[in-house]
Amino acid sequence: MEYKLLYTKRAVKDIKKLDRVVKKKLKKALERLQKRPFYYGRKLISKELGEYKFRAGDHRIIFDMERNKIVILRVGHRREIYRR
Repeated sequence: MEYKLLYTKRAVKDIKKLDRVVKKKLKKALERLQKRPFYYGRKLISKELGEYKFRAGDHRIIFDMERNKIVILRVGHRREIYRR
């Protein structure tokens, strides 16, 4: 079963800031996540940002699950994504 990807406005803004090479890697990572979100995703300790995180190289994808949808909340470098 493939899950549908939904992006928040903030996630779209985060992705637009990334360079072309990172976007390409991110696309491949999201395709993997779309097929098996519970296998690749890890629960976040603090639920302030979202429920799950997914590692894509040095970048992290913060997302929530809603039935058969993956809601991408934030995308950013691992150094900055957890800061408020």
